[in-house]
Amino acid sequence: MTTKKDLISLIVPSYNEEKTISIFYEATNKITTKMKNVDFEFLFIDDGSCDDTLKIIKDLAKKDKRVRYISFSRNFGKESAMYAGLENSKGDYVAIMDADMQDPPEMIEKMYNLIQSDGYDCVALCTSSHKDYSLLRKIFTNCWYKLIGIISSTKQVPGARDFRLMKRKVVNSIINMKEYNRYSKGIFSFVGFDTKWIDYDAPNRVAGESKFNFIKLFKYALEGILAFSTMPLVISAFVGLLFCLIAFIAIIVIIIKTIVFGDPVGGWPSLACIITLIGGIQMFFFGIMGMYMSKLYLEIKKRPIYIVKETEEEN
Repeated sequence: MTTKKDLISLIVPSYNEEKTISIFYEATNKITTKMKNVDFEFLFIDDGSCDDTLKIIKDLAKKDKRVRYISFSRNFGKESAMYAGLENSKGDYVAIMDADMQDPPEMIEKMYNLIQSDGYDCVALCTSSHKDYSLLRKIFTNCWYKLIGIISSTKQVPGARDFRLMKRKVVNSIINMKEYNRYSKGIFSFVGFDTKWIDYDAPNRVAGESKFNFIKLFKYALEGILAFSTMPLVISAFVGLLFCLIAFIAIIVIIIKTIVFGDPVGGWPSLACIITLIGGIQMFFFGIMGMYMSKLYLEIKKRPIYIVKETEEEN
């Protein structure tokens, strides 16, 4: 009687990765060929690429039946691509990998063996070193993880990568979280399960350039705060209470000063500065509340997380 092999789905979000797709496939194929006791499927998610990424993926699908793909109608972002991959994967185990080779394919075997031998539900990678990060990005990243660790009730592992191997029950739990505004690193932590973290040195991209510039990373960081912490609202309420207390004390001081020393007119420049400061703080916290409301607005509209243009089944 033949024992059924485990199937591992490799999800590869791809946006304008024409220079890396073939390199990634060849390197990963060597590992999949080596692991005789496991079957694999490659699930490439073309996130509305405007280069030859989809063409290269289609060529791979023609010569390797394990290769599947989903092509979006436009660029929906990596978060949507990862969700599409998880939702359409067929494997008993599922891994998310970047095509730029910063997620070493040789780690797949180690991750699978750890799950099999030690009973983990998920094995994930984190890194404390990014050779291709600028100094500003490294500082921003370190500060971000310290901040989110303080204000969020969901544990965030510093340097966490999206590269992880998960059992099907973990994947199903993530799929059930159908929120439109997605922050996957937080979602991975939120669903829990026994996770083994492996620290490694992330290599440089094998080719091409990162699609995340500083502005996109900043917006992504804000998404994480808004998705997994209400602390900004607590801070705004605390600051409002603090200023009310200061104003109350100031009124008492003015009354006493008027009774004892009279009421000379003066201090208009300082008063104007104080009014401007308080007005600025109010607008800042109104903006915070507005961001939370905008996220709620997008969730209520129930727009699809992604729209499929074509798959390998249609060709």
